[in-house]
Amino acid sequence: MSPTIRLAVLAAALLSVCTPASADPVQDARLEGSLQTALALNRMLNPFRIKVEVEGPRARLSGEVENDVERQLAEHVALATRGIEQVDNQLQVNAELVERPLELRAYAQRLEDATLAAVIRARLLWSKTTEKAPIEVQSSEGVVTLRGKVDSAEAKELAGVVARTSDGVHLVNNLVSLDSAAMAKARENPSGLTRGPQPSDSWVVDKIQTSFRFSRNLDGLNIKVASEQGMVRLTGEVVSSEQKTIAVDIAREIIGVRGVDADLLKVATKVEG
Repeated sequence: MSPTIRLAVLAAALLSVCTPASADPVQDARLEGSLQTALALNRMLNPFRIKVEVEGPRARLSGEVENDVERQLAEHVALATRGIEQVDNQLQVNAELVERPLELRAYAQRLEDATLAAVIRARLLWSKTTEKAPIEVQSSEGVVTLRGKVDSAEAKELAGVVARTSDGVHLVNNLVSLDSAAMAKARENPSGLTRGPQPSDSWVVDKIQTSFRFSRNLDGLNIKVASEQGMVRLTGEVVSSEQKTIAVDIAREIIGVRGVDADLLKVATKVEG
């Protein structure tokens, strides 16, 4: 099985409904939704209009794709959806669809770039160091460019780190420059003395968890976050001490965090066999 098909199968399995298949129309609708979502998330298949119908454990696929590889991939995705045991693959191959998928893929890439830029801007706004920095973020096919003027070398460096570690980024052009006048003003009036009211613990927890999910260096789903008056506690398991350090650094940088306790964030033990 090719890597592309393997990834699609894994995605479908994660998105699938966990209850057993039945003739229940509600259950059928849920399965249809799970399968449609899996198809939409697959980059090879999302340009095509694939109709999904589910009745009990049987799924029917209809529509057109460009080639046999995509037809086979759609069937694998369907079979990987929990609750679907049989697939009636009525997808037709139409080589003349080449032009339209290319246009849709270009549109999808623009959406990905816009989303990626928004993610990076959000992470910068949540950071104590860059929350007020006028940094412009642009993304083109995963190549991110940062522009603007900041009042500290730390802010420029952190902006680059945030962009570089965001999932989906291939390259970062950090064109952020230092504003000498702003740097002098910042030295006279440190930002820590003028920060606004303490955000709620729920806000702090949400921003830390979201930052973990956006970071390509972390499996944020295995890290639990709690906060009490800005004192953050991380628990769970990471695969390495480097990941633990990254998690602590990300949490510590979020606005409203007064301290981070990661004593119960364990590093997984490697099993040699």
